Amino acid sequence: MDSKEIRDIIENYLEAYNSYEIERMVELLHKDIIFRNISNGETTIETRGIQAFRELAEQSATMFSSRRQTITDYNVIRDDNVEVGIHYEGILAVNLPNGLKSGDKLELKGKSTFKIRDGKLSLIEDYS
Repeated sequence: MDSKEIRDIIENYLEAYNSYEIERMVELLHKDIIFRNISNGETTIETRGIQAFRELAEQSATMFSSRRQTITDYNVIRDDNVEVGIHYEGILAVNLPNGLKSGDKLELKGKSTFKIRDGKLSLIEDYS
């Protein structure tokens, strides 16, 4: 795949994420998708396979009244591996155990790593 095709897949995924279109997100995933959320160097969430990813996406969608991931920069690591800088903003729709309340704004800067296999996202790692 060329870099434009890879960028298109990533941008379509983030567009679907930002607009809560879970089915559209899932269509872009390889059947063996691995998703990891890594915060402060620790893996806090990991899923394997489309069904586990879909369940997490559906659960996560209910936690925010609005959310937006914006790409700040692209770095091609190897062939079909891409690292992007991410700016994340979200407004919570629920109270969280860590003390954050519904209506609170969450703002993070981080990065995401994407791997493409067979024209689909096969790995997504979010780092914050």
